[in-house]
Amino acid sequence: MRQRYSGHRKYYSPGLSDLFSPVSYGQLTGWQEDDGLPDAFAAFARLAAHARLRSYRTGSLGVDAGAFEEAHAAARSMSPHRVTPAQARAFFEHFFLPFRVRPEAGANGFVTGYYEPEAEASLHPTDKFCVPLYSRPDDLVAVDECNRPANLDPYLAFAQDAGGTLVPYYDREAIERGALEGRGLELCWLADRTEAFFIHVQGAARLTLPDRQHMRVTYAAKAGHRFTGIGGVLADLGEIAPEEVTMQAIRAWLARNPHRQDEIFWQNRSYIFFRQTSLGDPELGPVAAAKVQLQPGRSIAVDRLLHTFGTPFFIDAPQLRLIDGGPFRRLMIAQDTGSAIIGPARADLFIGTGEKAGNVAGRVRHPADFYALLPRALVAG
Repeated sequence: MRQRYSGHRKYYSPGLSDLFSPVSYGQLTGWQEDDGLPDAFAAFARLAAHARLRSYRTGSLGVDAGAFEEAHAAARSMSPHRVTPAQARAFFEHFFLPFRVRPEAGANGFVTGYYEPEAEASLHPTDKFCVPLYSRPDDLVAVDECNRPANLDPYLAFAQDAGGTLVPYYDREAIERGALEGRGLELCWLADRTEAFFIHVQGAARLTLPDRQHMRVTYAAKAGHRFTGIGGVLADLGEIAPEEVTMQAIRAWLARNPHRQDEIFWQNRSYIFFRQTSLGDPELGPVAAAKVQLQPGRSIAVDRLLHTFGTPFFIDAPQLRLIDGGPFRRLMIAQDTGSAIIGPARADLFIGTGEKAGNVAGRVRHPADFYALLPRALVAG
């Protein structure tokens, strides 16, 4: 049965960014051919369920979280597992209107990929398992406009409480040299330093313990320092040609040059702290920044300062053919964020879990056009 919807209540926004330009669904190449819309709807429905408990924050581009209320209520009334492609398409077309997202001046729309690594781990240190993943330290303080000292780098969202004074937290080099040892912060231990580094970059992992039990860890906080991609570092050093920088190429270089790992890893001062999370649905990814499990192939990480979680984005990246062999033209749902994801037309595509997903994610570096689907209640006349 075709889903029927009631009319819209007008929602008055204080101001929508002029980076959004209205288009029609007919102008979205591939919109009618996207048969995976039920998966996008399922991702949206999980956000809708969470939003009933705690609303999401509005991004600075003016897509007010309150304007999603009608779509959220309708999604909660439907069964995601029984929605057909036609019903999912009708849902999004009824509640949303498409807008082209203009990149910032001098930039282009761009997508990369990320995934959930799988690795062996131990809850206790051994000769084999000696690389710790740390939980959030108790002296790490979130920083905002209310408590930021005048002399603290405006970029830092976290700092150290040093006896009532906020100062920059330890960076990667300091922590790997032992700054946090002896404080009981070790969540688990891994066997491979490079694997641990890439778990930091991805922000989550599915781990197998020696007794074959499984655990999931996900982002809890970060030391606050800027993220520096070591692929760019290796390119600048002439170690890898810029056009050949992929996760696979970086891993291969690190394996060939173990004596230079400190030099390269410590260029990225950013350091991530983790927490254990429920295993949840094994077919889905980890719980991410929007506090719901990611949908493989349908969830994206966006610039959280600009965008509002739950916003659907139709992404047109015709040169990207690594996912299903054809041009990538899919509806994606904003459910996550990341230090390297900066700008209005920039996203990280969540590919999935495990080595196969990682082999794809590490090669995704493609130009893309972004179309945000904005609530009709926000933008309709």
